[in-house]
Amino acid sequence: MERLLVVDDDAELCQLVTRFLAREGFEIDWALSGAAGVERALAGNYSLIMLDVMMPDTDGFDLLRQIRQHSRTPVLMLTARGDTHDRVRGLEMGADDYLPKPFEPAELVARIRAILRRSAPQRPASAAIALGDIELDGGSRTVRRSGAPVDLTTVEFDLLAALMRVAGSTVSREDLVRNVLGRDFSPFDRSIDTHVCNLRRKLGPLADGRERIKGVRGAGYLYASPAVPR
Repeated sequence: MERLLVVDDDAELCQLVTRFLAREGFEIDWALSGAAGVERALAGNYSLIMLDVMMPDTDGFDLLRQIRQHSRTPVLMLTARGDTHDRVRGLEMGADDYLPKPFEPAELVARIRAILRRSAPQRPASAAIALGDIELDGGSRTVRRSGAPVDLTTVEFDLLAALMRVAGSTVSREDLVRNVLGRDFSPFDRSIDTHVCNLRRKLGPLADGRERIKGVRGAGYLYASPAVPR
């Protein structure tokens, strides 16, 4: 049974989410304050943490920062704010996904299962890719640039793998959302673009100065093939 933690000051919401997710086979703990949430998140063995952005005692982004300093447990941000900036900020700080309030229980379950599938350690040990200065190992789920490790989130790793497997070819945003984020594509959902921006920042350009991950207008993204020495 997967064990999940809900950090939200709304006790009624926590109770409703607990009842629904328990019927779906999850074990749920919850915390009604930021301090208690961080303490439980770091002390407990959780498969996923659901974290509210607007907590009364502290900012949800600060809680995410504290959790990410010590834990790579997947985090789903719950936000009542419609501001795209807040959602992008959470993803840039290491959240795996976000879900605006109010939400349908079925969508919550779908998001949780998609995150858990991405984070499950079930990758073939032989799935290794080397392109130019980047080495990606699917077994250990590690990435190195010029021999130095690069710290990626689960989503960023899967996104990079999807692009590197077909380097030089364009992958549509629809396919990336479906295969990397594990959900249906919506033209209003820009989270995959945020993850691409994070990857660009962490990996930098190619050795010859060219952009590593290129946006193809109206189509998607491609990982640029390294230049072949003459």
